[in-house]
Amino acid sequence: MLLLAILAIPLAAGALSFTARNRRGMEMINVGGFVALLLLAAVLATQVLRAGAVSMWDGFLAADSLSALVVLLTAFVALACSVYAVGYFREDERNHVFESDVLKPAAISSVRKYYSLTPLFVFAMLLVALANNLGVMWVAIEATTLASVFLISFYGRATSIEAAWKYTMIGGVGLSMALFGTILTYYSAHHVLETETLAGLNWSVLVVHASQFDKTTMKLAFILILLGYGTKAGIAPMHTWKPDAYSEAPVPVAAMLAAAVLNCALYGLIRFYVLTNRCLGPQFASQLLIIFGLLSVGVAVPFVLVQKSFRRLLAYSSIDHGGIMILGLGFGGALGALGMLLHLTFHSITKPLLFFCAGNVEQHQKTDLFRRAKGGVIHAMPVSGPIFLMATLAVTGTPPFSMFQSEFTILRAGFGGSYIGPAILLIVLLVAIFIGFLVHIARLVLGADPGLPPGDSCPWKKYSLICLAGLVLILGFWLPAPLFGLIQDAARVVGAQP
Repeated sequence: MLLLAILAIPLAAGALSFTARNRRGMEMINVGGFVALLLLAAVLATQVLRAGAVSMWDGFLAADSLSALVVLLTAFVALACSVYAVGYFREDERNHVFESDVLKPAAISSVRKYYSLTPLFVFAMLLVALANNLGVMWVAIEATTLASVFLISFYGRATSIEAAWKYTMIGGVGLSMALFGTILTYYSAHHVLETETLAGLNWSVLVVHASQFDKTTMKLAFILILLGYGTKAGIAPMHTWKPDAYSEAPVPVAAMLAAAVLNCALYGLIRFYVLTNRCLGPQFASQLLIIFGLLSVGVAVPFVLVQKSFRRLLAYSSIDHGGIMILGLGFGGALGALGMLLHLTFHSITKPLLFFCAGNVEQHQKTDLFRRAKGGVIHAMPVSGPIFLMATLAVTGTPPFSMFQSEFTILRAGFGGSYIGPAILLIVLLVAIFIGFLVHIARLVLGADPGLPPGDSCPWKKYSLICLAGLVLILGFWLPAPLFGLIQDAARVVGAQP
């Protein structure tokens, strides 16, 4: 019943938040619910490590080590965002963000929408990881779009509605391709699954027979899946929704899009990648993944160098890191899979910290544009400023931070797998992104005191940053053995060969 309990908690939190009478009640329901969710996710990870995969309802729901890792990271991001959201939306209320000339005040209605929809958003992401059936997994990924589109348009501005519309349309086209890819996968397998009709799309069934799939159909299926779930992950050239969505959504929502939703999209791609490898061998999928991975990192470079908004800068950073993880998957082998999942883990912890710092600066200075924001943030915001600079170094893969280790592992996989040219090109692109990112943030954070009023007064936002920053620092030097064991087991699932 553990899998069912994990799915039930966010549903219950959403329903209770919708009926709560005041803002404080909604805040406590969300924070308490996500604390319970993280504890259950840790129990699931421990159980999978000790006893192997678990399932229920004849395999309809199932969790192996890869599923358990994604559930754990989703629960962690949800909890971090729920704690930060308390201070973030209280600050919005103080700044009269929710008020309009037509209806005053609208704060309680807006906050209720956030606290009711966010648990449903998290539920959909959890179902992605726990659905054994690839068709149900597609439905769950589509559900993440339906829940998050209302959160992207949360502020009701013309630009927010435009961003939500772009997100819906581009995502809908991508998921349509993923649906056709899922159908073609079933078609390529149906001749060997005649006795498994009820479970014909269960991944645990398909992976056993994948070597017997129709090879031509499977090639087309994987191309459609890569384009479809690549759109959801924001992989170039299907990335154009990301900068608008990340800059218009509330910061906690943008952080979940950048970390948890990206994980879910890559998780879906991984499941089909394993099937394709078993059917066709590693070469076909690897070539496509390397092309799209390098394209994503390459597209991010010029936009990072000339970026005018620090919220949009984080969007291109997400595109960059999605490309790095795709490259790790494409380089293949034990190191490629391990490096990709290490990067997935470290990115899930570091990227929310970066968004929280950006949100604090944006709320304090009432802008997310570099040219309008005053430099010397470190003087008025002695917590957010230094941590913003630290998070920038961490997310760009500067040693000794943990993302340097995962990027180094991916590069080792590239050189070890004879992908020397792509690995060297990746190094060049990463250096360019490091330079552009650091220059932008250093100018914002450092400099003379501009005379801004003191910031960082909200304990919810301040301690969210401090706790996450402490975790990022710790992971640079020490990765807990149980977590590393889970990542290693998940890497074996990703790198499974015939």
